[in-house]
Amino acid sequence: MTYIDLNSDVGESFGNWVMGDDAAIFKSVSSANVACGFHAGDPTGIAQTCRDAVSAGVTIGAHVGYRDLAGFGRRFLDCSATELADDVLYQLGALQALARAAGSRITYVKPHGALYNTIVHHEVHAQAVIDAIRAFGDDLPVLLLPGSVALAKAEAAGLRPVAEAFADRNYTPDGTLVSRREANAVLHDSVQVTENMIRLATEGTIKAVDGSIIQMPAESICVHGDTAGSVAMAAAVRAGLESAGVQIKSFA
Repeated sequence: MTYIDLNSDVGESFGNWVMGDDAAIFKSVSSANVACGFHAGDPTGIAQTCRDAVSAGVTIGAHVGYRDLAGFGRRFLDCSATELADDVLYQLGALQALARAAGSRITYVKPHGALYNTIVHHEVHAQAVIDAIRAFGDDLPVLLLPGSVALAKAEAAGLRPVAEAFADRNYTPDGTLVSRREANAVLHDSVQVTENMIRLATEGTIKAVDGSIIQMPAESICVHGDTAGSVAMAAAVRAGLESAGVQIKSFA
């Protein structure tokens, strides 16, 4: 039996502003990347997301980001390594408290947005993030893009590196994500997406934006919770994978 994890970014609503449908998407995914309040989310909303995850039997991970509520964490912040490490550690502590109150705990870390993309190549910020996770003390796995600097640093620090792919995002031929500034960055055709994810889970490859087939070793697949139609997309991907003999199971 082939196994793969399905994850989604959740807990990103703020006050009366609603982002996604966390409880609904939990019917399809096995892991929840829960916002920690710096790029999105507020304590009450995050706490409810944790309770919903526990009820659905979904694993909780910390979706840490740059301190950038106004930009939804999609802007690079030129902060020092110490400031970034402290910010990440602060977010881990806050989410751990809410997860424990819901009867669970953090079992992995996935950086968000600009932080995620930055530490694919940025040595200083990548090390800061790994240092914060190590300081937290639970030896949490780190979920990131294959081949990223931060994954290598995680492994060097004794943490488990977990590579992921994105179901609803286009890839360049070199295996990086097409920038959200481009019109074709996000995929919306569930049939196309499902076929691509079956190929990923069974063959370890994915179709890039130019039609080429590239290697993509991944233990987890992300379906963004803030993408239009994300609930239906996640359900379609799960159904397609299971029909292909792939079991959905958290890596954590």
